[in-house]
Amino acid sequence: MLEVNGIVKKYNNFTLSCNLKVESGRITGIIGPNGAGKSTLFNAVLGLIRIDEGEIKLFGKNIKSLTDSERENIGVVLSESGFSGYLKVGDVGTMLKAFYKDFDEADFKKKLTDFKLDPGKKVKELSTGMKAKLHVIAALSHKAKLLILDEPTAGLDVIAREEVIDMLRQYMEEDDSRTIVISSHISSDLENLCDDFYMINDGEIIIHEETDNLLSNYAILKVDKDKFDELDKKYLVRYKEESYGYMCLTNERQFYMDNYPDTVIERSGIDELIGLMIRGKEL
Repeated sequence: MLEVNGIVKKYNNFTLSCNLKVESGRITGIIGPNGAGKSTLFNAVLGLIRIDEGEIKLFGKNIKSLTDSERENIGVVLSESGFSGYLKVGDVGTMLKAFYKDFDEADFKKKLTDFKLDPGKKVKELSTGMKAKLHVIAALSHKAKLLILDEPTAGLDVIAREEVIDMLRQYMEEDDSRTIVISSHISSDLENLCDDFYMINDGEIIIHEETDNLLSNYAILKVDKDKFDELDKKYLVRYKEESYGYMCLTNERQFYMDNYPDTVIERSGIDELIGLMIRGKEL
């Protein structure tokens, strides 16, 4: 569905340099701290910025070769863009209908009602959360085969985030060939949604894992200095010094549970993974 092969995009004080592959029918999460390169990557994939090296393919074709019809198969939510504030919410639907031949007007109106978005209200009058809902509804409105979503739940409360996540799950259930690439700083959203994750930092992919493997095999070890010196470190990915000793990230939880039963071992979530991968040291 999506291939990013050796792309490089250079700015004065930042360089994006990465590879990734997103399979059809899956939900792939892009995680990392602010400024890591997530939005730059999405802009490159969409052809909104010119890359210096490498190739990006969508639907098996170089993005430069995509037809207008093929581009209609992409639904987009970008964190730094949106609709004109002077448009009415209902006018957004009229605009989308003109651009997309597969625009589902009935479904668009139903989702506006479900999310309590007033068609007569101007976009600039919406709260941040309401704007986020409108962007997601618009991305889903034309039966796209690929959704590229950059922080789609930003500004939403817990209930609204759950509604959006449920909407994305339903979108996938309707057609098993559909694909989502999504970034979010809210780890619980992604843990419960994504099939796999790419972590990006300083413009580079530093880890790629299946969600099941991340949640079942990654773990945090908390040890004092003496225990750290004794540890078999072949399955430690990162470590970080703490007041009590060391916090260590492993991708082989069972090995340490079997061989170091007295060690404090906690399951690693995405937040902990990001923290240690970014701030921890390699052995």
